[in-house]
Amino acid sequence: MKKIVMALLASAALLSGCGKKDGATVYLTREISPESLVRIYEALGVPATGRVAVKMSTGEGSNPNYLKPELIGALIDGVNGTIVECNTAYSSGPDDLDDDRNTSANHWKVIVRHGFTPRFPVDIMDEEGEMRIPVRDSSHLKYDIVGDHMANYDFLVTLSHFKGHPMGGYGGALKNLSIGCASQNGKAYIHSSGKMEKLDMELLWTDEFVGDQDGFLESMAASAQAVVDFFQARKGIIYINVMNNMSIDCDCVDHPEPVKLEDYGILASLDPVALDQACVDIINQQKVTATNDPTDLLDRIDQQHGTHTIDWAEHIGLGSRKYKIVSID
Repeated sequence: MKKIVMALLASAALLSGCGKKDGATVYLTREISPESLVRIYEALGVPATGRVAVKMSTGEGSNPNYLKPELIGALIDGVNGTIVECNTAYSSGPDDLDDDRNTSANHWKVIVRHGFTPRFPVDIMDEEGEMRIPVRDSSHLKYDIVGDHMANYDFLVTLSHFKGHPMGGYGGALKNLSIGCASQNGKAYIHSSGKMEKLDMELLWTDEFVGDQDGFLESMAASAQAVVDFFQARKGIIYINVMNNMSIDCDCVDHPEPVKLEDYGILASLDPVALDQACVDIINQQKVTATNDPTDLLDRIDQQHGTHTIDWAEHIGLGSRKYKIVSID
């Protein structure tokens, strides 16, 4: 009976992120190491069970800032996880064809070159097809379009590299859940705020389809919620953000702007909204020094209205922007 009660309590905590009035708990360690990544996962108190997917970016071909195999190895081994990815909806250009990830063939080359295979099992979830999953917020989207291999997994570890992003302002847990899990058509659907259900490279990046910035950000929140709902109906989902190598550009940018921020640490929560809010707040609290300058990243987030993704995610009930930091150091 005690085990059943504990399981029900853990399930309730997972569904709500945190039931306390002061908001969700966000765990923090200032140490960025394989050992601290495992410790912060354990601090969440929700073991990854069943067939475990670890959603992360394996990085664009010439981007040096992605989370490295040597950092994530102990965690992935510990949960017996498979790294999952989806193909991109863009090309790096004619001069960088070897760095593209918009075809599975090229994507696999980058995954191998970055050292993820044969070290880990890796799955490009939309390599063989896609599927539609329900959205609760239908303001822009009728459904979310994800790689159909997502159905092969019971539990999702959302392992995100927190940094800037050219279109979203910033990239964290919410982007990793939404754009990251979307198939190529799904990415086009989200970026176009529901206007384009099938990828068309000649139309995707025109003003007609990407001009509604807030609609795109709201679509990211809605599709992130769809993925969360998918895994909460199975065995569960957790969220970890690593704040290192923080360029204003995403890991999806082949030649990112230089990193101007010092590494900060690793944060984790059962609430992706609280987690991303905590990371944005940390950037806002940084002081300008000779080796640490948050100015460009804050400008990027402001220019793209990036925090609207967090606000909208809270609005639709995905989580809460309220949180409390608990250090595990």
